[in-house]
Amino acid sequence: MTMVNRALLLDAQHRLWIEERPVPEPAEGEVLVRIRANGICGSDIHFYERGALGPYTVQEPYTPGHEAAGEIVALGQDVTRRRVGQAVCIEPGIPCRRCRYCKMGRYNQCRDVRFLSVPGIDGTFCDYVAVPWDFAHPLPEGMTWEQGAAIEPVAVAVHAVNRARVAPGATVAVLGAGPIGLLVAEAALAAGAGKVITLDRQASRLAQAAALGAQTVNIATEDALLAVLALTEGEGADYTFEAAGHSSATMLAPEITAMAGVITQVGWPEIERVPYKIETILAKELDLRGVNRYANAFPPAISLVARGAIRVEPIITHRFPLERAPEAFAFAHEHPEQVIKVMVLN
Repeated sequence: MTMVNRALLLDAQHRLWIEERPVPEPAEGEVLVRIRANGICGSDIHFYERGALGPYTVQEPYTPGHEAAGEIVALGQDVTRRRVGQAVCIEPGIPCRRCRYCKMGRYNQCRDVRFLSVPGIDGTFCDYVAVPWDFAHPLPEGMTWEQGAAIEPVAVAVHAVNRARVAPGATVAVLGAGPIGLLVAEAALAAGAGKVITLDRQASRLAQAAALGAQTVNIATEDALLAVLALTEGEGADYTFEAAGHSSATMLAPEITAMAGVITQVGWPEIERVPYKIETILAKELDLRGVNRYANAFPPAISLVARGAIRVEPIITHRFPLERAPEAFAFAHEHPEQVIKVMVLN
């Protein structure tokens, strides 16, 4: 049977279309994965809307997507620890494995990392992808394709909570109740946080945060600082996560964080330089920690989802087949108040 590889393409003029491309051959040490589900990430939407995110710019047409799960259909030479038919999720950041950062376990900092879906590198909105066997993580029996595709954003949340080193019983504030913010809230609770406070301006997203176990503050109708102080006996949050990806949230983080607290910046603000009130950071002796994707976070993310400690199903709000992927992107762009996570199914 001839295999067809449909691929979604995005260009610098913000156009999306499906075309057929050759099925890749797995090289030595690689596996060929038949994609079954893809999540649309906020970064995918940024590239679609603006043509750029941080230092990355869309120039030539490329295939977006990096939140993917599927089944192995072929093995490259010398692959012995994966098998045809195995269900896997894909870790999309492929490092060099040789540099100092790779060798110290911080492989997400590898200068030569090849990240699927960064403009110029094709991603996973297609039928077939070849990846190194050890970046195709086996999924436990019974895990759905959608759960598998959601492991990638769960890994972001797990890595963020690991970077913050959330202590058991601590109070956590999460700025933003999008997919990453909701998953950070769940990951913090799974790590033993005593209380999670989620702040956003969309009531529907806050309702979802509450359903997942967080207390909520609607910053459209409440004073964020006063509300957080009221929920923390006047102290502020021990750990604050910025997951909104907006400069206003980044500037708010020091204000709502308790003295000697930790701020973890997960989102990418819309501007390169955010004006902090530096005296707040100095006076409170706040720690500021950055998050760049993840490292060593996929196995724990799979475990947390498999045993129900992190629930991804509630954040999936819409589904489209691959042939309607351009429509899926347009819908996510045009209806942000309705969308949390869009899944594209093959």
